[in-house]
Amino acid sequence: MTRRNLWALSFIISLAFAAGTALLWQQETSQYQHRPGQLTSPQRVSEELNDYRQRHAERTDYLAIPTGVFVQSLEFIDTYDVNLTGYVWQRYDLATPATVSRGIVFPDQISSSETTLERVYRRIEGDKEVIGWYFDVTLRQHFDYTSYPLDRHDVWLRIWHHDFDKNIVLLPDLEAYKSTRERETFGLDRKIVSGSWIINETFFQYQVSEYDTNFGIRDYVGQEGFPELHFNIVISRSFWDAFVLNLVPLFVVVVLLFSVMLVTTKDKERAEVYGFNVSGATGAVSALFFVVMLGHIQLRESLAGANIVYLEQYYFVIYLTILLIPLNIFIFSFGLDKGPLRLLHYDHNLIPKVAFFPLVTGAFFLITWCYF
Repeated sequence: MTRRNLWALSFIISLAFAAGTALLWQQETSQYQHRPGQLTSPQRVSEELNDYRQRHAERTDYLAIPTGVFVQSLEFIDTYDVNLTGYVWQRYDLATPATVSRGIVFPDQISSSETTLERVYRRIEGDKEVIGWYFDVTLRQHFDYTSYPLDRHDVWLRIWHHDFDKNIVLLPDLEAYKSTRERETFGLDRKIVSGSWIINETFFQYQVSEYDTNFGIRDYVGQEGFPELHFNIVISRSFWDAFVLNLVPLFVVVVLLFSVMLVTTKDKERAEVYGFNVSGATGAVSALFFVVMLGHIQLRESLAGANIVYLEQYYFVIYLTILLIPLNIFIFSFGLDKGPLRLLHYDHNLIPKVAFFPLVTGAFFLITWCYF
C-alpha cells in the first residue's frame, strides 16, 4: 500500500472507533429505566400495605400518618455525603392520642449537631392537624461511580416517625402534589441548584427494614419487614460538563503525543527542520506524563474512596502510550532492526505513526464497550 493509502486507512479506522465510542456514550446517557416499586397512587400504597398486613397479621392495627416532602436544594459535599434542604410535613387526625409524638427522624443523617429540623407551621384543617418542619440535613449514602462520568445515582431521604418503636406507618401524602406518575418530577423546587447534575425523576418508595438488633426495645415492630418511607431523587451527571472537564484534556495530550511520534526521522535535514532529537522527544513525553498524572490525582481526590471508574481506564491507556513512545523512538533512532523490529524502520517510522490513532481509539472503544 502507498503512504497515502496507509494514512487514509488509519483515518477511517480511527474515525470508526471514535464514532462507535460516541454512540455508546449516547446510548448510555439517553437510556433511562424508571425505578420499580414506585408509590404513584393511593391504590399502589394500599397494595404495599396489604402485603405488610399479610406478612405481619399481628400488626394490622398500625397508625397511618400522611407525610410529604419538598426539597429546595441538593448538593454533594463529597463522594458519599449529600446535603438536602427543604420542608417535610405530616397530617395527624385530631383524634390521634396525645401519647403519639409529633415529629420525624432522618436515620441516615451523619451530623446531628449540624442538622436543622425546625417546626415552621402548624394548621388545623377540618379534622386534621398539619405540621411542617424545615430541614437542613447531610446524609451519608453509598453511590456507585463505576461508570463515571456517565454515572446515575439515587439520592434518598429516609424518614422515620419520632416514635419509631411504635407501629406507625408513614404514608406518602400524594394528594399534596399535582402529579406523582412514573417519570414525573415532583417535590422539588423548580429552581433547584443541581450544579452538574440533571434530575431524571422523583418518587416515594417503601423499603422493608431488616436490622440485626431491636435497639434494646422489647417487641420492636421495625426490626424486620417494616415498611420505611423513602423519598427518592434520581439524578444523572451532565455529560458535557464532565466531557469538557475530564476528556478534552486527555484528547489534547493524545494529540501532543502523536505530534512527538510524527517528527521522528533519521533524515538530518528533516530532523533540523522539526527540531527532533531523542532527548527532546523524551523530555516532551515526560512533561506530558506529569500533566496526565496530575489530572489523574485530581480525579481520584474528587472520587475519594470509590473503586476504579470508567474514565480511569483512559488514563491507563495513555500511561501505556507514554511508555511505548520513548521505547519506539529509542529502537528507531539507534538502529535496532532485527526480526519484527524492522517494521519500525520502514519509511521513517511510518508503521507506528499510522497505527497510533487506530490503536488508541480502538482501546478507548473496547473499554467503553466492556463497561456499557
